[in-house]
Amino acid sequence: MLVNTRQDDITDRLFGPGAESGPCAASPLEILTFARLRESGAGAPARPFRSDRHCLVTLTSGTLRHAVDFTEYRLEPGQWLWARPGQVRRWGGLDGAEGVVIRFATGFLDTDTAIGVCADDPHAPVLRVPSGEDHALLRAATTQLQWEYTADRLAPEMRQQVLRHLLAVLVLRVASLPGAEAGPEPSEVYLAFRDAVERDFANTRRLADYAAALAYSPRTLSRATIAAAGMPAKEFIDKRVVLEAKRMLACSTVPAARIGQRLGFSSPTNFNKFFAQRAGTTPIAFRSEAAAPIAD
Repeated sequence: MLVNTRQDDITDRLFGPGAESGPCAASPLEILTFARLRESGAGAPARPFRSDRHCLVTLTSGTLRHAVDFTEYRLEPGQWLWARPGQVRRWGGLDGAEGVVIRFATGFLDTDTAIGVCADDPHAPVLRVPSGEDHALLRAATTQLQWEYTADRLAPEMRQQVLRHLLAVLVLRVASLPGAEAGPEPSEVYLAFRDAVERDFANTRRLADYAAALAYSPRTLSRATIAAAGMPAKEFIDKRVVLEAKRMLACSTVPAARIGQRLGFSSPTNFNKFFAQRAGTTPIAFRSEAAAPIAD
């Protein structure tokens, strides 16, 4: 079954620490309205959580504050927020807002669509801003997907195929929208470096290691990273390490010392110093701050 509307599942999976557990965890697609979320008691501000699902959020009225990887976004009607698997999310209050939440497993999209929309790109824009006729096209795609999701007129296998195709139409349209935080077109050098950092940031923080692996000079990597991301290559590496530390601190009870060990630090002291210099606070203080509600 694809449809599961148990209230405890809604609360646990969208707002609780065990976001992917429970009897409906195998459902590859979920579509919920904000009204349904409020009815379930899931409308209150919640703690940060890390999901292995894609999440599309759009509003029909009101405004919504939603944090993704510790950056707060203010969602307006017609805009789309796309959070990727592995990113840390946090809901603001749902009062006064109406909209739709669409969650889907990575493997639910067909391969061609997943590649076409860069579904696995953790650096893709979070906030998408439509203009002109995009609004009507997105509303139509969303309405049709919602209708098929709630209808029960097809055999299960055929219904799943229909939902997969309709979701593909929607995500292709969302992916074509400009991102609010979009920058210049990145170079091949930067993309190669960025992907290498994503793979190996827990193994090495040395720029020289990435330069050797990619057969570029450190200076070439830094020039490309400054042009695309506005920071030197070494700072880019350190920023990725800090992000992962923040994710683990906010969404787990793993001791800070063990988090530092997992990220390749030789001692808790070295990790604490590294984190404090770049995040402006200690790991323990950050964990406490991360639990505070989003201000309305």
